[in-house]
Amino acid sequence: MKKEEKTNIARKNILRRSEEAGGLDIRGYDFNDGVNWEELIDSFKTTGIQATQLSYSIDIINEMISEKAFIYLGYTSNMVTSGVRDIIRYLAEHKKVGVIVTTAGGIEEDIIKCLGKFKVGDFRAKGAELREKGINRAGNIFIPNSRYCDFEDFIIPILEEFYSEQKKTGEVVSPSKLIWKLGEKINNPNSIYYWCWKNQIPVFCPALTDGSLGDMIYFFKSSHPDFKVDIAEDIWEMNNSTLGKEKTGIIILGSGIIKHHICNANMFRNGADYAVYINSSPEFDGSDSGALPEEAVSWGKIAVDAKRVKVYGDASILFPLIVARSFAKKK
Repeated sequence: MKKEEKTNIARKNILRRSEEAGGLDIRGYDFNDGVNWEELIDSFKTTGIQATQLSYSIDIINEMISEKAFIYLGYTSNMVTSGVRDIIRYLAEHKKVGVIVTTAGGIEEDIIKCLGKFKVGDFRAKGAELREKGINRAGNIFIPNSRYCDFEDFIIPILEEFYSEQKKTGEVVSPSKLIWKLGEKINNPNSIYYWCWKNQIPVFCPALTDGSLGDMIYFFKSSHPDFKVDIAEDIWEMNNSTLGKEKTGIIILGSGIIKHHICNANMFRNGADYAVYINSSPEFDGSDSGALPEEAVSWGKIAVDAKRVKVYGDASILFPLIVARSFAKKK
């Protein structure tokens, strides 16, 4: 084949005329217009990549709100370890969500923060040095172990109260009732669960024993061997909470058990009408943690016609931006 013929073939393959693509023009924020934070966030819609996914999530959540969907908020414990705890507290305080699902750390660390502060640390801090000082590290957040000693002093009388009731009436406390009691007893407006108790927002913790709460129950049960916690009551309440709702929406920060617990409950109503996932887990390994919303559609956990999006990224950055342009927008 002659050189000119090769060039013509290459040109034909590469320089093909195409159809015009539909959709919005890609365009970022123009700082020549100064700094307008609302417009900056709004510009994400046409920025592309995960910025556009973030913009979709804001649109979906705003529609959840305008359509008065019953909203399930799930988050992993690191959200409460971090300052996102205060964002979640705002949502509970103003009754912006209908049900909360989190892990043991997501319960205890809210209460512990009412007893003592956490500090900004360093991701590269030496574990051995921190261990010597009795300082626990969650990423770049430092938590003195004394906070857990104070938590023991706080929670043991509450467990005694429930145990006494169990002995008298045979009634076994459920995790959700225990969480409300913690919120009532801490009596602190900085607490998520104070507001959940006050506003009667159910909080479900399917992994109640996987944290310091579990440690406290372990120590308590060693001297009260017949003490029980009724998780069956909570799964009954959780699944029933989805039934009869005109529309439901789910917002999940992170993955793992909190993600599946919410999605699985919505399967009982043939799927949620809206879904926003924010996490950094990949889907290649087949785990539910990284699964896209499309996988939940296949199970009937998210409705076939639901508006749904997954945003890849760190919820400690993304969720405050979302709340700023949705739940808190009209404050």
